[in-house]
Amino acid sequence: MSAAGSDFREQIFSSPERAGGSVVLEELRSGEPLAVTGEELLAQIGRARGFLRAAGLMRGQRCVLLAANSAAWAAVNLAIMAEGGIGVPLYARQAAVELAAMIRDCTPALIVCGDESLRSALRQQWPEAPPTVLLSEAITAAHPPVMEAPVPLGVNDPVTIIYTSGTSGVSKGVVLTAGNVTHMLTCTSGRLDQLMGGSGGQDRVFHYLPFCFAGSWILLLTCLLRGSRLALNTDLNRIAADLRAAAPDYFLNVPALLERMRRAVDEQLWQTGGVAQAVYQRAKNAWMRGRDHQVTGKDGFWLWLAEWLVFPAIRKKMIGTNLKALICGSAPLALETQLYYQMLGIKVLQVYGLTETTAICTMDDPQHVEPGRVGPAIPGVEMKLGADDEILVRGPNIFSSYWQRPEETAQVLREGWFATGDQGEVDGTGNWKIIGRTKNLIVLSSGHKVPPEPIEHTIAQTLAGSPQVVLVGNGRGYLAALITGGMTGENVLLALEAVNAQLPHYKQVRAFHVCPEAFSIENGLLTANGKLKRDAIAARWRDEIEGMYRARVSVAS
Repeated sequence: MSAAGSDFREQIFSSPERAGGSVVLEELRSGEPLAVTGEELLAQIGRARGFLRAAGLMRGQRCVLLAANSAAWAAVNLAIMAEGGIGVPLYARQAAVELAAMIRDCTPALIVCGDESLRSALRQQWPEAPPTVLLSEAITAAHPPVMEAPVPLGVNDPVTIIYTSGTSGVSKGVVLTAGNVTHMLTCTSGRLDQLMGGSGGQDRVFHYLPFCFAGSWILLLTCLLRGSRLALNTDLNRIAADLRAAAPDYFLNVPALLERMRRAVDEQLWQTGGVAQAVYQRAKNAWMRGRDHQVTGKDGFWLWLAEWLVFPAIRKKMIGTNLKALICGSAPLALETQLYYQMLGIKVLQVYGLTETTAICTMDDPQHVEPGRVGPAIPGVEMKLGADDEILVRGPNIFSSYWQRPEETAQVLREGWFATGDQGEVDGTGNWKIIGRTKNLIVLSSGHKVPPEPIEHTIAQTLAGSPQVVLVGNGRGYLAALITGGMTGENVLLALEAVNAQLPHYKQVRAFHVCPEAFSIENGLLTANGKLKRDAIAARWRDEIEGMYRARVSVAS
């Protein structure tokens, strides 16, 4: 279904109306799932609109939504937009002091919290906060429901403010308009039509990522627009079981989950041993040799045997029998991981974008997936390379401004082009590859410029134990690394010697420090969506970094 030619809110509201008694949202729980039909969702939206009017929410005013994913979250978010308000979704698990800062920044008229503990924590940080109500109150209030058409909006009118992850320490509110979202939903729904191939019936979709992230929010709206059956995970410890229960056609991922699923298969088969493990390992080796054009005589046999004996069982246990594709975004996906799923016969479609681009700039074509690349630009969007191979984007998906930050807006919006801060390359077919972040670019005293991400990833892959790796070296004579994960110095030395042997001299890592403390959201070294806060990491380990440059740990090249 296309959103073209009309306000996306009208399209979304008409979809559950057509669905009627069919389930459109389902909260997966350890007991009985909570299923919500199209009729019930519209009723919840109507009650929430009545509550918001009674609370005095006016067109253009901000309403913060601070809660975990649920059908009620979706209803209240749609109600805010239907009333002409500007929804501000925030991450319920973020530190209270960071939440208070973002809420102060967006100056809301109303705050809706998921539970009493969130409300209490917020009040402790900000006793003078605006009126704060519970999510359950918003959808069960005894106010006359509002079932009329949404308040009219122009294409340039804001519908949401989504805060960036704050990798540099400051989260900025990205203002997205009705036009931004309408265009994006046209693109996402069109690409899913390609994936589903006109199969008819409801798409079955599984979801576990917080709706407060731009890509996750766009997926929610896309599913509602398409009349899909969206199954919501409510306990991250139950993802594997919920995924099998939902039996989805597709679902949105971050690379961390795909890596974790891959490791779980390896560990389980290693513990099981026997014929299955032997065939699996030989097939994996054969697959990788094939990718490197180094096929041996028996490789075809091992792959055939694995496809008959092992791979179908892995697919069924991992993702069920209905899956058309995994969709992956938010962070770089390791080429090895994408190839692994391809070996299993599981298609991984990559998307690339930022909050400022209404979540998406590129999407893989389901019929033409090239591992390691993130697909061509979506319809209506232009992309090109600027200085230092920075990706520049122009089109109807580009945000209007950072909330109350005109100077920061002017820094990234230049003559109609948005400077993403990401480095990329593009092939002759328009298929893009993401290399790194320009802000993360390390400039050595020799003048050499080094994107740290590829080297960090290679070191982490070489070391066992899921380490985190951060390179430093701006203005220095060589690169050094901070490494977590309980590594021994000997193991790190061996890994760096192996990695350095494949790198030019200026990209070789000459010193390292093993950090006893992992980088996490709780200690302020990762953002809410798991990205490295490089400035905070450098500040936390300042003395250790200086020590690496005073007395270098010898690493062979």
